[in-house]
Amino acid sequence: MLVAGFLVPWLVVRARWAQQVPRLALAVWAACGAVFTAAAALLPAQLVLPGESSHRLTDMVITLRLPAPGQLFALEGRERLALVIALGVVALPVTAFLRRLARARRVRVRHAGVLRLVGRYDPGLRATVLDDDRPAVYCLPGRSRRVVVSSGAVDTLTPAQLAAALAHERAHIAGRHHLLVAATEAFAAVFPHLPLARYGGTSVPLLLEMAADDRALRRCTRDALATALYALASGRAPRSAFAAGGPSAALRMRRILTPYSAGHPVLRGLFTVASAALAMAPLVIACCSFPG
Repeated sequence: MLVAGFLVPWLVVRARWAQQVPRLALAVWAACGAVFTAAAALLPAQLVLPGESSHRLTDMVITLRLPAPGQLFALEGRERLALVIALGVVALPVTAFLRRLARARRVRVRHAGVLRLVGRYDPGLRATVLDDDRPAVYCLPGRSRRVVVSSGAVDTLTPAQLAAALAHERAHIAGRHHLLVAATEAFAAVFPHLPLARYGGTSVPLLLEMAADDRALRRCTRDALATALYALASGRAPRSAFAAGGPSAALRMRRILTPYSAGHPVLRGLFTVASAALAMAPLVIACCSFPG
């Protein structure tokens, strides 16, 4: 728990590679969250149950497999208590995640209804155009997914810049980034004082923007995307939406205009394995029994 909840977040938030390879960093954050939750759920069993019983409970929690009625009746008092605590710990972030998804979806559905009334669909852009002099480009993910462009952005941006901004927003939709945002917010609500939750709450949204930038760069030039971010930096987006500009635009512009070396594929692979092993260490320890 200390490794996934404290050490790895402290290392990742200070690592230069995290912003160079945002998808890998996001995978590490997600792994830490899953491992910490599982380790926290299994901790009571490791403390009070014998090895065979704790391993049986570990298998139930990791596989999310509820015991059969016969197994429940066969459990002893401490085993039942440990199982209830384990399922409760897992249920807390899962419930918070589902609630945030439902709340964000209601907001997006209402906003999509407004857009159908005041916006107009442009088949050339494959986006909804909203009459507003302020340049803005954002997307609504989920079932109501659509990209929204203000008339100010259409008038201000060049065709290459507009295409880059649209590619960035479509990357958010294709990557289902709203799910990671909801998971991060849910984890922070359940474990508000945990470094993993605090650092992840600030790092994950920025890494998602950088991951969308990287995907957009497959279809546009660095200059086009960087200058589009500059023009859209002051643009605003509604809640539960992703905007191409925003407060992180300056940092992302520097990153886009300063190409980096991704390193040798073998080294990247070894680093990925090492990061995964470090994140999984607490769960491996939790699954082990110690004599005496």
